[in-house]
Amino acid sequence: MTKPLEPLTRRNFVKKGCELAASAVLFLGILPMKTARGSSMTTPHNNDSDSPQYDWEEHLYAFLVDTRKCIGCGICVKACRIENNVPEGFYRTWVERYEISERGEVYVDSPKGGQEGFTPIEPGFKTTKGFFVPKLCNHCDNTPCTQVCPVGASYSTKEGVVLVDSKRCIGCGYCVQACPYASRYLHPVTKTADKCTWCYHRITKGLPPACVQACPVGARQFGDLKKEDDPVRKVLATERISVLQMEKLTKPNCYYIGLDKEVR
Repeated sequence: MTKPLEPLTRRNFVKKGCELAASAVLFLGILPMKTARGSSMTTPHNNDSDSPQYDWEEHLYAFLVDTRKCIGCGICVKACRIENNVPEGFYRTWVERYEISERGEVYVDSPKGGQEGFTPIEPGFKTTKGFFVPKLCNHCDNTPCTQVCPVGASYSTKEGVVLVDSKRCIGCGYCVQACPYASRYLHPVTKTADKCTWCYHRITKGLPPACVQACPVGARQFGDLKKEDDPVRKVLATERISVLQMEKLTKPNCYYIGLDKEVR
């Protein structure tokens, strides 16, 4: 038996309007906001940037790696592990070694993420060119990881930083598989997605990421593209730069100088 309709009175009208408003708020709270770029973007889901001095509207961050300077010492990886309590066997950033033989053979390794440096490779491999390539999350504008997340746990902030809300993450691993740079993993304890955040808890306080601060040769640099005198902004405007896997069209915000064609 159906319930008879209530007469439309001013009181009922206001009541229904409040119910609809509450439903709308709940619905919008579940879905991530969308930017004009097409990626999920919102203010941080945590309190890392909740500071009266910090305004995320005033920043647009970028990361720069100069492979010509990297010496493969691994100090950056250690600094990241300590700063972010990264579990053993997993890495938010790592360093790869590339050795190119006279016949064009490419040897690539990254023992323990490069955090303890590198030992000489097999004597029979005649190297004609060798270099190191630091890698990390590229904090892309067109992010595959945020697009596949079914619950909006992976998202982009207004400053261009890709983050994971561990309270929303259900540990499905879709984002881990979607990332073309292999920069994500499922944390063995929390069972949620984890990755490089550019040390968001530091940069929102005016500090550089731990890996940048620790690098003894300045191979890693962090910049704010909204500041006219920013060194990274000047390099991007004057130097020949590259990004990893440009064909993936992810629009990375991690840039490289001196990147060889052998690097993927």
